[in-house]
Amino acid sequence: MLKKIELLAPAGGREQLEAAVTYGADAVYLGGSSLSLRAKCRGFDDEALTAAVRYAHAHGVKIYYCLNAMPFDEHFPAVEAQLEALPEIGVDGLIAADPGVIHRARKLCPSVELHLSTQAHSVNSAAVEFWRENGARRINLARELRQDAMRELIRRFPDMDFEVFVHGAMCLSLSGHSLISEWANQRHANLGLCTQPCRFDYRGLSLTVEEGIRRDGPFLEVREGEDFSGFWAPMDLCLVRWLDSIVAMGPAALKLEGRTKSASYVAQVTDVYRTALDRLTGGASSVARPADDYVQELLHTASRPLSSGFFLKDRYVEAVSDDFRPRPVVARLGSQITEGSWNVQVRSPWEASCDASILLPGMKRPLLPAGSYALENHRGEKVERLNPGMNGVLHCEAEGLQAGIYIRA
Repeated sequence: MLKKIELLAPAGGREQLEAAVTYGADAVYLGGSSLSLRAKCRGFDDEALTAAVRYAHAHGVKIYYCLNAMPFDEHFPAVEAQLEALPEIGVDGLIAADPGVIHRARKLCPSVELHLSTQAHSVNSAAVEFWRENGARRINLARELRQDAMRELIRRFPDMDFEVFVHGAMCLSLSGHSLISEWANQRHANLGLCTQPCRFDYRGLSLTVEEGIRRDGPFLEVREGEDFSGFWAPMDLCLVRWLDSIVAMGPAALKLEGRTKSASYVAQVTDVYRTALDRLTGGASSVARPADDYVQELLHTASRPLSSGFFLKDRYVEAVSDDFRPRPVVARLGSQITEGSWNVQVRSPWEASCDASILLPGMKRPLLPAGSYALENHRGEKVERLNPGMNGVLHCEAEGLQAGIYIRA
């Protein structure tokens, strides 16, 4: 059996935290409402963070707090106040990137384990040595690294912990140090205010780029669609096919991107990687599955093409079959009312005439055929459709249901 490798999931809010825990994360990373590079997330103030730590620890899950912005001098009073509060709150680690923040953290919260954010862009052994000497216990390896380079860094520093991003959005800029948002919208990406203009759709574009010396054909072609086109947006990272190679490297953690993602996204992606990781390390849900099964599940969450990113020399892009139709999450189970009846929080339009799938941990997907279940609205009236934002009731006979489980239809 291979060594225990932590599955590290994101949480932008309380529901995302609960989804990550329910679907098998070993640790969760989250931040406050500022200074964590995700200002659009509500985040966790000190009271909510204390409750989050208590909830996670009760389920055997660790909490890592992100303070990975690149703050200016005027931000440091707030930075220092947050650092001083962390030990009493009980977080298991601090994720930071700015040398000034790290310098202050070593003085103000030395008992909190220091993890180096991807923002620090760690790509070489000299950088690892530097950060080790300056108190880092764990280093996130930059997504720009190929697998051989990752493997060598992990081998060379057996006394250090390393994280490897395995899934989620990739920034066109160097490990996220984008200035496009600041230039276009006066919103500073490195303070958590990125408006993500690289993922907007544009029109009026026609561009073919060819390198001038080799002249071996275009390496970038941008073609406008029928209306607006997203031409800056990169593909998303998806390394589930190569998880066996990553596990063999011996990283401390596999990290999932997505602190601005929905709780249903966190649930599904965490579930896939938990199931795949358990298969490789002999965990509880270690049933053998082909890689295509994992990819098909992830395609239900994808808004962009999934690829191997920089991990392989030759980029691999996941093919999507013509007959694939992504199925949205329609509801989250709330409390049980009676045997066979559950409160539900509706996330997408839910037609009772559609087959539904229950998303149980371990990638178990029992089917609720249309006609085998019934829906009620909040007034107790039987209905054929529930709309997003509504609370309703699901009547069904199914095993394994529990609060916090999601349903696709």
